[in-house]
Amino acid sequence: MTTFVMAIAALLAAPAPAQAILPGTWANPSKSVHVAFKRCGQAMCGTIVWANAKAKADAARGGTNKLIGAVLFEKFVAETPRRWRGAVFIADIGQRVSGTITQENAKTIIGEGCLIAGLGCKSQRWSRIK
Repeated sequence: MTTFVMAIAALLAAPAPAQAILPGTWANPSKSVHVAFKRCGQAMCGTIVWANAKAKADAARGGTNKLIGAVLFEKFVAETPRRWRGAVFIADIGQRVSGTITQENAKTIIGEGCLIAGLGCKSQRWSRIK
């Protein structure tokens, strides 16, 4: 077999890489916030496109008066085909923290943010909105 044919065979046999956080709209576990993911330069970002009244009130108490349009996930770059790292905005406290997103499957991502050096971490399972 020639090197060219072997390279093509290897490409065909390899699993397809996951798309970068599957662009689209995702809902948090309580369905109180919807975030639209898209490319932002060389990275991915997620902007809040809808929030219910309770989420808006919680954010306002934390100092975020305009929740719709806020960038919740910022500068996420791939670490592996299914895991990205960037900054997560926690609207309830008005802070950005380091975070990760792990793609579980085409319909589920898990977002995690940590306050300080891996401490005070919280994760959420987000669902793709059709």
